[in-house]
Amino acid sequence: MNAMLVPRYAKVHHRAKPSRAPAPGRSKEKPFMFDEAAETMPREKLLRLQLRRLRAMLEDACNRVPLHRKRMKAARVRPEDVRSLEDLARLPYTVKTDLRDHYPFGMFARPHEQLSRLHASSGTTGKPTVVGYTHNDLATWADLMARSLACAGARPGDVIHNAYGYGLFTGGLGAHYGAERLGATVVPMSGGATERQVVLLKDFGARVLCSTPSYALNIAEVAERDGVDLRRSKLAIGVFGAEPWSEGMRREIQIRLGLKAIDIYGLSEIMGPGVAIECEAQAGLHGWEDHFLFEVLDAETGTPVPEGHAGELVITTLTKEALPMIRYRTRDITRATTEPCNCGRTHLRLKRITGRNDDMLIIRGVNVYPSQIESVLIGLPDIAPHYQLVVERKGNLDELGVEVEAMASAGTGEDVYRALAERVRYQIKSLIGVTTTVTVKKPGEVPRSQGKAVRVRDLRPK
Repeated sequence: MNAMLVPRYAKVHHRAKPSRAPAPGRSKEKPFMFDEAAETMPREKLLRLQLRRLRAMLEDACNRVPLHRKRMKAARVRPEDVRSLEDLARLPYTVKTDLRDHYPFGMFARPHEQLSRLHASSGTTGKPTVVGYTHNDLATWADLMARSLACAGARPGDVIHNAYGYGLFTGGLGAHYGAERLGATVVPMSGGATERQVVLLKDFGARVLCSTPSYALNIAEVAERDGVDLRRSKLAIGVFGAEPWSEGMRREIQIRLGLKAIDIYGLSEIMGPGVAIECEAQAGLHGWEDHFLFEVLDAETGTPVPEGHAGELVITTLTKEALPMIRYRTRDITRATTEPCNCGRTHLRLKRITGRNDDMLIIRGVNVYPSQIESVLIGLPDIAPHYQLVVERKGNLDELGVEVEAMASAGTGEDVYRALAERVRYQIKSLIGVTTTVTVKKPGEVPRSQGKAVRVRDLRPK
């Protein structure tokens, strides 16, 4: 890979300058951008850059990664055969099991001596997914996270409270180095110790909160319990990701924390957080196309879906050195649009991730995503925004249980909880079409998340 494609840590570059006052007759200031030249690149130029970087990446991947070389050969396509972005469809896919099958370093394009860092998944379903970064990869990641935070509304000098988990999970360190690259002051809190999080958010005057959306709700709940009104704090922006969340949860977080909730997207196999993010318009996540190629495909046929239609997101890395990915199937369901955004950024936008192919539950012939259940539950009177789904097999059929939590204001007693359960069951049946068994728990009984929320407990026999 041509090292010129990726900036090095030692070089501070593309640092955006604060926007000047608006010209006469303009009602708004020009949006602040970390790397304006890249973020507003004309699409024709952006597509040419993508093709050039794609060809260089394929050459590098085929030379250095046996699996990519083998699959490209089987597909009868060489890197030099890729003469347009349409030729991307000729390339083979990469899937998550490839990383586990070649654990730990079999997918790397660089020897471990040339790596600066390793991250890994928890490995709860088998071998962990291991990802690596060269020095240049870390510089690219920091730049893209700085770009993303600025896109969300963060500014140099802001205090950014980082409640993403640190360690092998990519969220914490990804946000941390991006915030530092932006020129912000980072509070490296990580997850947990929620009471202390509330105190420091208020006392340190954080303007930006980074966490999973479910943990943001946990913070709001603890603050309210302890009599701290974070709506009166300096918090203005929340950058939330690492798990699917609904528009209903966005509204709930914004009301309870008094901030603008911004959706961020990423996955360790591609980079970590910062692959795509909403701008302050909250009208879709800008995918950084100078570093990634995005496809939205029919999950069954592999054919592109029309722009604006739902399909599986497939991503090809363009500048990754340690772990190049060719047409990685994310299993995430989204829509894409290249329509111009009011912020002036030219990169395509991905609509909110509604779920994953492999998270979909089929309950008596009805396809159900956890995010659909969430969208029904959030905002229901007397129901707290905490829930878990329990899947069990009874006889030959799968049954879906929904555990929800009553608010303290709902009252107590068997009759109250029975009425709440019936209301929830009716709403889910009416809006989604699936019959559920609903259990209403007392306030605080549904487990709280300090990282990624566990939304589904699958009790079916393996």
